[in-house]
Amino acid sequence: MHRMSTAQPTPVGVVGCGRMGRLHARVYSQIPEAKLVGVYDANLESAKAVAEQFSCRAFDNVEEMLPLVKAVTIATPTVTHESLSAPFIKGKVAVLIEKPLAKDVAEATRIAALARQTGTIVQVGHVERFNPIVRALNPYDIKPGFIEVIRVSPFTFRSVDVGVVLDMMIHDIDIVLKFAKSKPVQVDSVGVSVIGDVEDVCNARVRFENGCVANFTASRLALKTERKLRAFSPDAYVSLDYQKRTGTIALKSGNVAALREAMAKVRSGEIEDISQLNFMELVQIGELKADNTEPLRAELDAFLHAVRTNTRPEVNADDGLAAVELATQIVANMTTKTI
Repeated sequence: MHRMSTAQPTPVGVVGCGRMGRLHARVYSQIPEAKLVGVYDANLESAKAVAEQFSCRAFDNVEEMLPLVKAVTIATPTVTHESLSAPFIKGKVAVLIEKPLAKDVAEATRIAALARQTGTIVQVGHVERFNPIVRALNPYDIKPGFIEVIRVSPFTFRSVDVGVVLDMMIHDIDIVLKFAKSKPVQVDSVGVSVIGDVEDVCNARVRFENGCVANFTASRLALKTERKLRAFSPDAYVSLDYQKRTGTIALKSGNVAALREAMAKVRSGEIEDISQLNFMELVQIGELKADNTEPLRAELDAFLHAVRTNTRPEVNADDGLAAVELATQIVANMTTKTI
């Protein structure tokens, strides 16, 4: 659901006119609460093409854009995130930095520290947080003991300079950190490099301080696309399909009594033929209700709401830093094989 406001539109800009930058420009141009002032790209022709498409200005440099905007998206290669975001953060312009926050922990730490020092709003573009099926879980207080996530797809020929952990698994790392609400204390991982020097397939098992365990699988060499999460907690079982935007939840309340009653009847001999029992008929499974809002639209709506109200963004710089830290641990602890 889109937030509505009668306030003047927030002047925004986009830095980077590649695939993600064009998407951000398109969505900003569709939001009544935003006014797309202009775009910048190191390739001026790319900037001009996007500016023409969305009726805004193509800037020659970020210094020209800075005084004219109150919020900006940084959608450039990860190695440039710190250098391009710093002038805006120092100038108190709210920044949404595409995921991952930075190429390493040191740079991510400096960005997060600068955001805290200046009090500038910095949101990180972990767009999977805004997948409608993930948002459908918000009303539930899930405290998982075990989480399993799988994210596999055919090779896209994008992001070939980074491994599958920072390219794909980073989405699930952020989601798991959101649900686990605890610090990782043990990381075991194995990776396989096929095409280049970095991992193309990775499996990681992470144990958290509160006892939660998460198992991650990511591959960019699969024959099909699959993005799923399952979570088990003392009170619920959750299954999400990110791609189909569908999900189910089975709550302990309303299910345990029926299962225990069936088991009691088996033990007492009241039910002699256990083939009469159908587990799926005994368990009450609820469908999670997801809306049809585009995740990027929901993300930018949330970003602009944080800007207008000067409140903490849903995924702030410290959240982005935590994701980079865990991703770095997974890569550092990886037993890597090359094919």
